[in-house]
This record gives sequence, structure tokens and C-alpha cells, in this order.
Amino acid sequence: MDHINIPLQITKRGLDRATTVKQSIDEWLAVLLGTPCYSSAADPQFGFVFNNMRFEIFNEGEGVIYNSSDSPSIFEGQEGLYDKKITGSSKNLNTFAAELKATIAKYERRLSDVSVSMTYVREERRIYITVKGVIKSTETDYQYSTTMNVWN
Repeated sequence: MDHINIPLQITKRGLDRATTVKQSIDEWLAVLLGTPCYSSAADPQFGFVFNNMRFEIFNEGEGVIYNSSDSPSIFEGQEGLYDKKITGSSKNLNTFAAELKATIAKYERRLSDVSVSMTYVREERRIYITVKGVIKSTETDYQYSTTMNVWN
């Protein structure tokens, strides 16, 4: 079973397709991670809320994002974002990794038993992200790793 590549690319034979489920999931997670929430009119919830905070002040000492406004949240219904730790795993609810895990569970249904870890490396000013799970159709282990640069 072929899966359509993301971003969409048209070739002479039609839409370009991924040759493996893993490749398709990898590409989908890259889109999900790179999209700020509320940037898609079709589904405002789509994306990773961490990207919406890129103009906020990054507090390296405490490992959180500093709230520079008077409002407790940048979005209605998203209170507590400024209390979430950047480094951590999805086992701890007070982390952005837990936010990402919930987002993946909602939008990438080809995976089960999803876990996410995010590690901030201060010297590199980079966040390492690892997503693990099981591909439902093949019942094989899945792992996706990527990085995000810190904006400060």
C-alpha cells in the first residue's frame, strides 16, 4: 500500500508516493511539528503549540518559556502553557512532550503506544525530539527523531 508524500508533489504519474509507512509517518510528523496551531483554517487545532511561542522569551535557567504579557495564556483554552517544561518526557503531564504526544494521538492514528521525549541542549541552543510508538498496520516498532532550533 502506497502513501502520498507530504508535502504534495506532482509527478508525471500523479501524486508522488512514499514507499514505506514509516516514511509517510515521518513526513506527516515533520509537517505536524512545523505547523503552529491556529494557522490552518480547515483545522485550527492542527499543529504543535510550541511553535506559537517562538516570539516569547526562553528562560534557559528554568527550562520554560517566560510569559511576557499580562494574559495567562496566548490562546483561550490553553492555560498553563507557560508552566510547561521544555525538557521532559510525555510521561510527565507538565511538559511540551506531553502536549506533542496528545497532538500525535489525535492526528497520526497509524501509531499506537506513542511516547515523546524532548531534550534541550543549552550549548547547542537546540531541542532534540524523539517520538516512539508502534505502527498499527505492521505491529513494528517506530522511532522518529528530529531537532528544533531555539529562537533566542
